[in-house]
Amino acid sequence: MMVRSNKNNQNTDSSDRQHLQPKRPSLDKIGSTLKRIWQYMAEDKILFYFAIGFVLISSALSLLGPYLLGVAVDLLVSGVNQSALLTIVYTLVFIFISHSIVLWFQNYWMITVSQNTVFTMRNHLFSHLQKLSLVFFQTRSSGELMSRLTNDMENISRTLNSSVIQLATGFLTLIGTVGVMLWLSPLLTLFTLLIVPLLIWGMNWITNRTGRYFKEQQKNLGDMNGYIEETLSGHQMVKLFSQEERVINEFNEKNLRVRHSGYWAQVYSGFIPKVMNSLNNLSFTIIVGVGGVFALNGMISIGVIVTFSAYARQFTRPLNDLANQFNVILSAVAGAERVFDIIDEPEEEKDDTSAKSIPSIKGEVEFRSVSFSYQSDVATLKNINFHVNKGETIALVGPTGAGKTTIISLLSKFYEVERGQIFIDNHDITEITQSSLRRQIGVVLQDSFLFNTTVTENIRYGRLDASDEEIVRVAKEANAHSFITDLPNGYDTVLNADGGQISHGQRQLISIARAMLANPAMLILDEATSSIDTITEIKINDALKKLMHGRTSFIIAHRLNTVQRADKILVLEQGEIVEQGNHSQLLNKSGHYAALYHSQLGRTMN
Repeated sequence: MMVRSNKNNQNTDSSDRQHLQPKRPSLDKIGSTLKRIWQYMAEDKILFYFAIGFVLISSALSLLGPYLLGVAVDLLVSGVNQSALLTIVYTLVFIFISHSIVLWFQNYWMITVSQNTVFTMRNHLFSHLQKLSLVFFQTRSSGELMSRLTNDMENISRTLNSSVIQLATGFLTLIGTVGVMLWLSPLLTLFTLLIVPLLIWGMNWITNRTGRYFKEQQKNLGDMNGYIEETLSGHQMVKLFSQEERVINEFNEKNLRVRHSGYWAQVYSGFIPKVMNSLNNLSFTIIVGVGGVFALNGMISIGVIVTFSAYARQFTRPLNDLANQFNVILSAVAGAERVFDIIDEPEEEKDDTSAKSIPSIKGEVEFRSVSFSYQSDVATLKNINFHVNKGETIALVGPTGAGKTTIISLLSKFYEVERGQIFIDNHDITEITQSSLRRQIGVVLQDSFLFNTTVTENIRYGRLDASDEEIVRVAKEANAHSFITDLPNGYDTVLNADGGQISHGQRQLISIARAMLANPAMLILDEATSSIDTITEIKINDALKKLMHGRTSFIIAHRLNTVQRADKILVLEQGEIVEQGNHSQLLNKSGHYAALYHSQLGRTMN
């Protein structure tokens, strides 16, 4: 775990703005992101159009109310009869009730659209993650990816639920309000609109700042979530090395960054209601003052002043909504960009068009002059040649970084061969589909991963259609049945993702049972018997013998006492095979293997 020192934390508050300085998102980038979101929304476009249609109706009803209120005032001033006034009152009641019903329907439909949209996006993102290469996951933290699946998606959902409708309502109400005001009194409208330049300048000043910080807030939140996930997963290491204080300090640094970006985003966006209230009061003052003069000169009626006063509030409210929702949308766009960044990652290399699915393989493997590099200037494997007959056990030994795991990754088609060829049963590996090949390879790792589900389901992961009887059978073969039945709920005991309730060796036995259930043609054992006690190692070795019987097996090992029975041992150094043969042959050569073997067993070479 990398830990950066947390120097001068006390000065962070005073320098937070220098820390951040996020770039303002370009309009082209925002437009492109919104267009991609619309592509997901378009699947429910009929409901969306219904919602927008009801926005038109609700906007018209919101405009009709103040107008009729002004008419009612004029009727009262003119001394009209009571029945005419009651008619307007009843009409207003009908308008207000209808407006509420229309609002309910438009919100219901928009919530449906937004939830379906985010559901589709989340499925697309999760499905795409399953198609990415190992290289991608080796460069990204799990917590950061989880943040995109959860926080960013939820941000998009909240925005679509409310902001789209509010933006449409605000825009239509604004246009309609100005239109009616111009119709009633163009001159008074002109005075009322004097605040618009101030409003535009204020909103531009605010939104230029808030958009950047909302985007930075999402990024910092993802970084912090990734660190939390990493720290919680490695909590044992943190305690073993007494790094609690340093971890707390580093988390504090990341948390401060989240606070700072969120602080400035909220500070700037918080100006909006204050500015709008001030401008609203200024607009009301202009209407009352100028309107009163016009009324005294017979240019307009008192009812028009009342209508204008109501419209002035409706005029500034949509502007307020538009400004507020613009900030919310910028935050959602920032989250959507992070989601689309993952979706745009290239998928794992596809099979060649000539690749075919092979229902079963025997397990004959040959590497012919295979070379590979993760970086163009550093060769990881150099001219690897070896042949494995069906059912043989091959051990790969050598120091860390020698290329052992890379050979297995190429054999599993996690990476494509750069130079040379790999053959399985005399088929070039490029002619075999990834899925059909991987289904016939069983893997038992040094750190066996268990899912947060029952023991039964963890074993069943090897073959999903297996019966409970088959699961018990392979558990017995793997020497796991006895300890499983001793668990609180036996096979129905729910394990933690890290298998905390059981020992490392017991996790290995469950992993071996899972591989037995899959019944693969080839096996890969990566230090499967390391870090366990002697008694459990005996049980695991017994289970592995049963598992390896009749199957081509590849053993990656640092402990050489685990590979002595291998049919062939490949000794690798710096990406090259420097020796190969069985245990006796390599000892007699008195070369690299013999030196490793004697040094591990504490013996001196003859």
